[in-house]
Amino acid sequence: MAWNFDLVAGPFGGTTEGPVWNGDSVLFTHIPGNRIMRYTPSTGETSEYFTGTNHTNGLCFDSKGNLYGCQSGGRRIVRFEKDRKTITSMPHRLDGKRHNSPNDLAVDKKGRIWFTDPFNPNWGPQELDHMSVLRLDPKGEDFELKRATYDVSRPNGVLVSRDQKTLYVAQSDYSPDQPRQLRAYPINDDGSLGEYTTLHTFGIDHRGVHRGVDGMTLTNDGNIVVCAGWEQAGPGPMIYVFSPTGRVLETHPLRVDRPTNCCFGDADMKTLYVTTGGGHLLRARTDHTGWIMWPG
Repeated sequence: MAWNFDLVAGPFGGTTEGPVWNGDSVLFTHIPGNRIMRYTPSTGETSEYFTGTNHTNGLCFDSKGNLYGCQSGGRRIVRFEKDRKTITSMPHRLDGKRHNSPNDLAVDKKGRIWFTDPFNPNWGPQELDHMSVLRLDPKGEDFELKRATYDVSRPNGVLVSRDQKTLYVAQSDYSPDQPRQLRAYPINDDGSLGEYTTLHTFGIDHRGVHRGVDGMTLTNDGNIVVCAGWEQAGPGPMIYVFSPTGRVLETHPLRVDRPTNCCFGDADMKTLYVTTGGGHLLRARTDHTGWIMWPG
């Protein structure tokens, strides 16, 4: 089944990111606009949901319906409170040093917040000497910050598998000597990560470096749907469907460059919503049923 992508909101100018389904609407970030937008399929309306977000990128819900985000400009993970006015900061210093620029996040069934922390020079000097996946572990009403990976050079998208046993990580270093990979890390009982398996590697051609995985989401049967590709090299902007072992099951090209992230939505969870580097919100009906951990 070919996926036909339609524009439902935007383009807003500048990157849109972090789409999440809340049961009746898609929330997504407009990073340069410092806001979270809401698109409601039943009415076709798009409105501002939260403002003053300080360049928030990825979004994710927890089991209680709390909305967390990667506040890149503030170099921290935050919780957007349900009054839609208050922002609560999570612990954001590792060994006394500030985060780089939190990008994407996933909350597992134990309430742990896994997030990627690449560096963006727009937000000041780099204090940490690494770009890693970090984790916030719930400790009563607070969280404890820990480092989770020691072998990525620039992590991007992150996702927890349905059975909670695997952490999918996009290694998205665009240096010619670094790979762009979709990786699968086993999650040990104590929360540490085992040695990763490479599910897919994106290459280099005569035009340059292929853009690897940015954001991703899951289908109900455990397949991984990812946003990848760009017009400057490789096969172009693309939505890939990978099996949990890394087999490419489907590819769906986009007419818009640089897809950034995606989520399933609508009542039957068969519509894929996609954000882009140009500020679009696109959607396509699919023959897959999406799966999200929260809301249940």
